This record gives sequence, C-alpha cells and structure tokens, in this order.
Amino acid sequence: MGFSLLQGVVLFASAFVAGMINSIAGGGTLLTFPALIWLGLDAKEANATSTVALWPGLIGGLFGFRRELEKSRPLLIRLGLTSLVGGACGAALLIRTPSETFARLVPFLIFFATILFMAQEPITRWLRLETTAADARRRGWWTGAILFQFCAAIYGGYFGAGNGILMLSALGLLGINDIHRANGLKNFLGLTLNSIALVVFAVSGLVSWPQALLMAVGAILGGYYGAEMARKLGRTFVRRAVILIGLTIGCLMLWRISR
Repeated sequence: MGFSLLQGVVLFASAFVAGMINSIAGGGTLLTFPALIWLGLDAKEANATSTVALWPGLIGGLFGFRRELEKSRPLLIRLGLTSLVGGACGAALLIRTPSETFARLVPFLIFFATILFMAQEPITRWLRLETTAADARRRGWWTGAILFQFCAAIYGGYFGAGNGILMLSALGLLGINDIHRANGLKNFLGLTLNSIALVVFAVSGLVSWPQALLMAVGAILGGYYGAEMARKLGRTFVRRAVILIGLTIGCLMLWRISR
C-alpha cells in the first residue's frame, strides 16, 4: 500500500512522538495505531505494523536510560527471557484472532492498560511496596516478578498499545518506584518481547513495510530525545500526559466501533 506526502508526514510525526512517549512512560502505540487505521489498514495489520515500526525506537530509549540500568543485570536477564516467551505467545494469539473481533477488543484493551497505570501509585502506597536487596534474593519475589512480566509480555505481543503502561504498572507493583529506572527496564523488556513478535508478524505477512520503515526512522529519533525530555519534564507531567492520551484514544476507538 502506498501513501501520499501528507500521509507520510502524519505517519512520521506520529512515530516520532510515539518514540518519545514510549521512552518516557509507554503508550506510544496509542498514536501510531490510529494513524495506521486512518491510512486504511485493518486493525491487525495496523497493530503488527506499529509494533515493527516502534521497535527500533526502544533502542534509542534504552540508550537514553543506560545509566539507570547499571545495577539491574539480574532483572534484565530473567525478565528478558520471560519476555521472549510471553511475546511469542501473544503474537501467536493475535494471528489466530479474527480481525473483526480484534478491532472490537481494541478500546477495552486501551482502557484496561490506562486504568491500571492510573491505579499503580495508590496500590503501591497501600501495599507499602519497596524493593530491597533482600527482596531481590527471595524466591517468592522472583516468582511474582516473572509471573507479572510473563502476563505483560503476552499482552504486549498481542496488542502493542498500552503495553509500556502495563509493564510500568507491573514494575511499580513489584516495588520499583524510581520512574527513570522503571522506564529503562521497560524499554529493555519491550525491546525483547517485541523482537520475537516482530519475527512472527513478518513471517505471517501482517506488516505493511513501507509505512513501518518510514515510521521506524521517526521512532528512533523520538526514542532518544524522549529520554532526555523525561528528566526535564518530571514524573508528574509524564504520568498525567500518558493517562490523558490513553483515555482520549480509548474513547475515540470506542466511538468508532459503536457507529
């Protein structure tokens, strides 16, 4: 499928901003997915193409948060392997889901991720969660962490929009309350689970490559600059922006399928 100059500009711009959002807190697919739907792709193609397009942007975001990940090797290895398995399961599930069914699920998936993100801090305060060195050595803590990430990876492989929000929520519930460290972990895990999803989508023929390659360039640039912007804007602004985006796009998608 080709596209006009205006459509190309819109796709590039949406991917650039999405790369920034993914680097900052997650939820960038909430911009690229509707842009691809507007271009004329069906929901499954738009989801697969968006996943492929935003994947390189996570590299830029990961590089931007590299300092926050210096002492996170155990988390990166164990949760990274978990993400590979979960991402493959989610991608396989998407391929088996009829396009019409998937399109009707989209707004509810977006609302689910956004509401969970909104509830993260109150739940964390209520449970008084705090990750310590002793926690990280306990088998029970690791079991919970791996289970959380496996579920998040299945969701991420199935539907890209809001997956970063879901992973941030899971990391917050595990007691990782430094938003910048959590963002670095989220970018690495997203890169890992989407690597296997990318291969599955490419082999299945769901990816529209001209759009994906153009948007990948925008996502890489946005991903790198987004990490620096996160530090300047601060945690509160980032959280409010992601919540607003999630609720807005969810409402728009719900309105679209109800017409």
